[in-house]
Amino acid sequence: MAAELLINVTEGETRIALMENGVLAELFYERQRDLGIVGNIYKGRVVKVLPGMDAAFVDIGLEKAAFLYVSDVCQHHEFNGLFGDPGADEDDDGLRPPVDDYRAAGQDPEALIGDLLREGQELLVRVTREPIGAKGARITTYNSLPGRYLVLLPTVNHVGISRKIVDEAERHRLKELVQEIKPEGMGLIVRTASEGKAADALAGDLDFLLKLWRSIQARQEKLRAPVLIYQDLRLSQRLIRDLYSDAIDRLLIDSPTEYRALREFVDTFFPTMNCDIELYQGLQPLFQAYDIEMEVNKALDKMVWLKSGGSIVIESTEALTAIDVNTARFVGKRNLEDTILKTNLEAAKEIAFQLRLRNIGGIIIIDFIDMEEKGHREKVYNALEEALKRDKAKAHVLKISELGMVEMTRERTRDNLARFLCDDCPYCEGRGFIKSLATVTYEIIREIRSYAYAEEVRELLVMASSEVADYIYDLEGSTIDKLEDELQKKITIRKVERFHREEYEVVGKRG
Repeated sequence: MAAELLINVTEGETRIALMENGVLAELFYERQRDLGIVGNIYKGRVVKVLPGMDAAFVDIGLEKAAFLYVSDVCQHHEFNGLFGDPGADEDDDGLRPPVDDYRAAGQDPEALIGDLLREGQELLVRVTREPIGAKGARITTYNSLPGRYLVLLPTVNHVGISRKIVDEAERHRLKELVQEIKPEGMGLIVRTASEGKAADALAGDLDFLLKLWRSIQARQEKLRAPVLIYQDLRLSQRLIRDLYSDAIDRLLIDSPTEYRALREFVDTFFPTMNCDIELYQGLQPLFQAYDIEMEVNKALDKMVWLKSGGSIVIESTEALTAIDVNTARFVGKRNLEDTILKTNLEAAKEIAFQLRLRNIGGIIIIDFIDMEEKGHREKVYNALEEALKRDKAKAHVLKISELGMVEMTRERTRDNLARFLCDDCPYCEGRGFIKSLATVTYEIIREIRSYAYAEEVRELLVMASSEVADYIYDLEGSTIDKLEDELQKKITIRKVERFHREEYEVVGKRG
């Protein structure tokens, strides 16, 4: 299957489209304002030891000093060692070694903070909680490096298996496999995503983590505290790491800066990667050139038309998603049962596609059109199961009931598309969605950028609703200033009271 990643980078937002055989399969978003520091690794300096609280303040280069509890201090390694914390696994497996393991490692669970740290001491620490209000970030010296399938514990000889992997035979297989590839003196945690994976997939993930660890070692030896040593991977890097084994054939990106950073990342960690990385230089914006903008808007609609003329309607609530299948305009050619079967078979494939594209997770109820024949129900069930095999998110599907109902679950991997791009609509009291202020603002920014090659246009007038205009003034004023300098065009934002939030217009004026 031909697969490619299209990466669109604009001020404050990165969007990535995974294309399979020329068709949009998945969408990923990352916004600069939403990025936190949890998972980042810093080289810090102890500024104050507090015996009465059994804790210390550590300067890691942020506005407020970070807080380090005695229980988060590794006792038997110098600051340039990384002691793995299984709690870093995003599956929250709760695999942190018990007190007996600390004693076996020469640790004293009753040690005092003053016995472990001194003012001026330098430490390599990982952020476990964001700063909140007047409180600084919480940190730990039990650092770890999470990958797609494994978590690397560079200085702990320990193997753990995610508790979410419940099959005992699979747990035993994975443990034996990991014991064989585990570097001497290091530890590994097997993540939930490893279930059913072959040895080469886990070995490839470990190779990436070991290279990352060596790069962290080299960087921390050169720099003085306080300084950021390692920042959690950005979206584009995570996708390359996670999809590398699935052989992406081509990667197209429209930002020269991000292009260079991505090339360096691939050359360092995936030198054998057989993928063409290209800088997009077309006149038309990347997502417009590949008709992705239109597909994004379609993915926010409740109704999806099938090629035959039938349709599916997708309704999401807080707890579950209901999908209704209808024949709609499809009247068939032979008889009613044949028409129903064809509609349901087509709908099964489309539903699997839409679940993946919209990233719908949790409990899902599918109301297929009633089928009298048991054989037809089996065909539709098998078609749905087959279509779901292309989805990396785990799904569990129950057999179709006599009423044509299917109950299934799909793993939640991130916010679904509608929740990420939209806010509850204030005009209908939450019964529907409208695009968020941020989403409309980035659409406007992209349309402004589309005038980059229109040399005859010297001024741009942006007309938008009052709330969108205020959002741009308050939060994206510096972005507009940068665009004016970059495009050499004057940009004016004008409020139009009658405009709906999603309504705007960008008008180019000739010089």
